[in-house]
Amino acid sequence: MAATETTEQREFREYCSAWLDEHKPPPTKIPLPQAAYEVTSEDHRTYLVDWQAKCYEAGLIATDVAKEYGGHGHDRFQQIASTEVRRAKVPYFINWIGLGMAAPTLLAHGTEEQRKSFLPPIFSGEDIWCQGFSEPGAGSDLVSLQTSAVKDGDNWVVNGSKVWTSLGHFAKWMLLLARTDKNDKYNGITYFIAPMGDQGVTVQPIHKMTGESGFNEVFLEEVVVPDHYRIDEVGKGWQVAMSTLTNERGAGTGVGAIASSESPFAAIEQLIALAKREKRNGRTLWEDPVWRDKLIKLYERTEAATQNFRRLGVKALNGGAMRIPLQGKLTGSELGQELHQTALSMLGMKSSLYIGDPNAEEDGRWALGYMNTYTGTISGGSSEIQRNILGERVLGLPKTK
Repeated sequence: MAATETTEQREFREYCSAWLDEHKPPPTKIPLPQAAYEVTSEDHRTYLVDWQAKCYEAGLIATDVAKEYGGHGHDRFQQIASTEVRRAKVPYFINWIGLGMAAPTLLAHGTEEQRKSFLPPIFSGEDIWCQGFSEPGAGSDLVSLQTSAVKDGDNWVVNGSKVWTSLGHFAKWMLLLARTDKNDKYNGITYFIAPMGDQGVTVQPIHKMTGESGFNEVFLEEVVVPDHYRIDEVGKGWQVAMSTLTNERGAGTGVGAIASSESPFAAIEQLIALAKREKRNGRTLWEDPVWRDKLIKLYERTEAATQNFRRLGVKALNGGAMRIPLQGKLTGSELGQELHQTALSMLGMKSSLYIGDPNAEEDGRWALGYMNTYTGTISGGSSEIQRNILGERVLGLPKTK
C-alpha cells in the first residue's frame, strides 16, 4: 500500500493513526450495542455524538468533501481515514445514515442551499438522520410504496407510514420517499427531506428477537414538508432513491460512514482468538487441523473483502453499475453471518447462553452478533435482491420473471 501512496497520503495516514491512538475515548459504563442502529440509550447517544464531532473536527469525516459544504477539501483521503478508523477499533459513528446515505444523496442531487444547510450538522453528528423508504406493504418491492405527498401551495402534505426506520427515535430529519402521482408507478415518486420533530410524526419502536429496539415504525399524519425540502424534481424520486440505495449497499464510504464494530474485518481476529481458547478432547480448536483449515479459509475470504474495500476508491475498478460496492454488501453481510455461525459451532452447547448469563462466553456477544447479522443480509436489499442486481446490471443476464 505504501508504495502506491503519495507523500501527502502517507503523512495523512500517519496523522490519522496517531490521532486515533491518542484520542480513543474511554469505554462506556454500560457496553455499547454492536452497531449504531441498535442505540437507544440517551447516554450512548451523547457519548457517540461527542465522539463523531471530535473525529469530524480532526478531519476524519467529510475528508474529501468541499470546504463550502463543511468538508475538509482533500482528494482521495477519505478511504485512508475510514481504514484507519476501522483499524483502531474505536467506537462507530452514530450518524451512519446521515454520513452514508443523506450526505452522498445531497452531494449528488441536492441544491446548493440544501448542501450548505444540511451537510455540516450531518458530519458533526449534531443532526441525526433516518431513512423513510420501506413500508408495511412495500419492502423488497419498494416501488409499491403508498405514502402520499399532496401539493398545497409552497408545501406538501404527507400521509402514510414507514417501517424498519433505524434511529428514528433520535432523528431530526428523514430521507422520505412519497407518492405524488398514483397513476405512474415509477415516475410518480418524489424524494423529500422530512422534519421528524413536527406535529403529526409518531415514532413507535419495534422489538427484535435480540430484545433490542433500534428501529421503528413511523406514522405520518398531515405532516407539512416545505417544497424547498424536495430533493431533485417532482417525479424523480425513484432515480434519486437508486443513488441512495447504491450508497447503502456498500458505497457509503465517501464521508466516513462507520456504523458497526462487528464487521468481518474485526470478527475474524476475535474468532481465531476464540479457537485458541476453546478445547475439544484435550486440545484447542486451533490445534485441530479441520477447524484450522476452516478458519484459514474464512481468513482468506475476509482478506479478500478487505482488499475489495480498498478498491472502492478507484472508479475504474468498480466494473460498472457499482459492482464492487454491491458485491461487497452481498459477500460482506453473508461472511459476517458465517463468522458468527462458526463461533456458535465452536461454543457448542454454550452458544445457547445469552447476554446476562454469568456462564456465557464473552457475555453472549456471539449469539447476539449472529442474530444481528440478519440485519445486514436483509436491509438495503436482501441478498437475493443483490444477486438479481449483480446478475442483471453487471453480468447482463435476463431479468427474472
